[in-house]
Amino acid sequence: MTDTSKFLSFVLRHEPGAIGVELDSEGWLAIDDLIDGAARYGRQLDRALIEAVVAGNDKKRFALSEDGRRIRAVQGHSTASVALSHREAIPPAVLYHGTATRFLDAIREQGLRPGARHHVHLSADEATAVGVGKRHGKPLVLRVDAAAMQAQGLRFYLSENGVWLTDAVPAMYLTPLPHGA
Repeated sequence: MTDTSKFLSFVLRHEPGAIGVELDSEGWLAIDDLIDGAARYGRQLDRALIEAVVAGNDKKRFALSEDGRRIRAVQGHSTASVALSHREAIPPAVLYHGTATRFLDAIREQGLRPGARHHVHLSADEATAVGVGKRHGKPLVLRVDAAAMQAQGLRFYLSENGVWLTDAVPAMYLTPLPHGA
């Protein structure tokens, strides 16, 4: 199922055109179109497998529509055709961002930018940030002064799966944590 989850992330977050499908502006795709598109490119999917991946994904990366006929990734899109509308929310006073130590100099200079994604991803706990950082190399955890950012009018959004999102984090709001550096 991990392989299918990675495939769904690739198609629903980054390259729907790789299987000849298009997402709507909220990132939704009809499950039947996903199955047909995958089959045209040699990938066998069925509704039961897709539903099992959605239900079993510990990070809740995917959502099914209320009628169960469509699927989408809940955040992390890099495709320009998708602009999810997330609900604006007041963040906890402190959030965390996981990355790799090799990026620290650039982050000190430029802050956190979304890169190819639409938003910077933040977590409410250090452990999650450490896990994210490990995926990129030697982990670095950055403490984000979300309260100060919010007081300055910077906006935060909470995705369906509990990931905090913001447009950017200026360097002045970041503190590298000792265990991560």
